[in-house]
Amino acid sequence: MKSFISSIVAVAVLVLVIFIGISLYVVQETEQVIITQFGDPIGQPISTPGLHFKVPFIQKLNRIEKRILEWDGTPTDMPTKDKLYISVDTFARWRIVDPLQYFERLRDERSAQSRLDDILGSETRNAVAKHELIEIIRTTKDRTPLTDDALLRPNSVVGTLVPIKKGRKLVEEEVFAAASEKLGVFGIELLDIRFKRINYNESVSAKIYDRMISERLQIAERFRSEGNGEAARILGSKERELSKIESEAYRKVEEVKGTADAKATEIYAEAYNKNGASIELYRFLKTMETYKKVIDNNTTLVLSTDSDLFHYLKNISNTE
Repeated sequence: MKSFISSIVAVAVLVLVIFIGISLYVVQETEQVIITQFGDPIGQPISTPGLHFKVPFIQKLNRIEKRILEWDGTPTDMPTKDKLYISVDTFARWRIVDPLQYFERLRDERSAQSRLDDILGSETRNAVAKHELIEIIRTTKDRTPLTDDALLRPNSVVGTLVPIKKGRKLVEEEVFAAASEKLGVFGIELLDIRFKRINYNESVSAKIYDRMISERLQIAERFRSEGNGEAARILGSKERELSKIESEAYRKVEEVKGTADAKATEIYAEAYNKNGASIELYRFLKTMETYKKVIDNNTTLVLSTDSDLFHYLKNISNTE
């Protein structure tokens, strides 16, 4: 009899232990729990860490992550405002701030990730379509790009930077603002979203590269043309300077020669003007020099008898 009672007591204790085991549960610091009864949430979410009690077999635990979660989008092709197709790869961070609403609308994380794909992907596509490529790939922080079109302008200067109106950071903020509002109805708080990688679409990469090569060739041709113009200007300036130097040198030479001739004439005049004989000698020598210059074997002169040049020729016979 005692053994039978002991067995019943042991079974009762075992049943009680099992009942307590399936009735008690532990809530970790990194999670929050929603209790459902026949599929419907009961009470408020439990977010206090520790040991808690539920009705066994009837109530079910639904554990929801409290920590920051990640979303990693897949690279998606989309057009920009300037009709360039690019592949955009994004990532985001989010967390569950209203577990009850989250559970009622989405139930689990897999459904949440699917909804994030739809909303974040759609808002990213909308933002990219409203902006040109340069606004998406560059930020305004201390650096802005120089576009090929700017280099091709007549008065452009290499190194002049074209300002960006918004930049990548503000485009990301636009996506964040639009997506946060839509995710709020699911009990989700969007913490951040960023563009991880932006590439040209493979179908247009070849065309983009060809256009870049063509534009660079145009820029090179413009630089070459400007270089030739500058070379011509420098050469013209050199010719002008050379002509000026030669002209100045010729003027100085002529001045020196004139001064020398004047000095020589002065010396001659002083030397041959001392008396009548010296004057006659000077006149005679000059006349002989003139004969050498103007008379040769093929020269025929017609002179008057009163000509100064004929004076000495007329008196040759008299001197003999």
